[in-house]
Amino acid sequence: MTDELVRVYVPATVSMLARLPEQGLAVTQAHAVTPTLREWYAEGDEEELEYVAFTRAAQDALQLIRHDPAVPPRRVVVSADLPATTVGRGDGELGSSTVELRGPVPAAAVAAIHVDGADAATDVAAAAQVVMEALAGDPDAQFTVDGAEDHELEWYDPSELESLLGAAAAGE
Repeated sequence: MTDELVRVYVPATVSMLARLPEQGLAVTQAHAVTPTLREWYAEGDEEELEYVAFTRAAQDALQLIRHDPAVPPRRVVVSADLPATTVGRGDGELGSSTVELRGPVPAAAVAAIHVDGADAATDVAAAAQVVMEALAGDPDAQFTVDGAEDHELEWYDPSELESLLGAAAAGE
């Protein structure tokens, strides 16, 4: 019997991507389409629910950047397909997309990598500085975060990781 796979959206940084091939992504939380998210967005189809989970992972990536200002100011979201047995329940709050991960996300599970382009760096850096204030309800901070969210993350195949890292290191 094969284990059902769950698509998770893992917030990350460019530095975390550099460790992906050897160590996987050592994270404990990600986002996914959860039962509580489905219940909250009863009218949303699967694609809309996935977009909500993906967007929340991108916002969590801002928090990672805030905590490590040495990383390039680019949001990273890694889409991965993990066995359901490795994905635990999240906080259970209505509308939540948070899930707990039982172990690192292996490189082999990665379906796609999403990264801000170089043109988003200024907006992302500004948003990372105020993301916690935005989450606390500060409208000015939310405006700054919205400026970063106006940038769509670029899609990369996992096979493009090495060239993606090279371009990010060069500031491209």
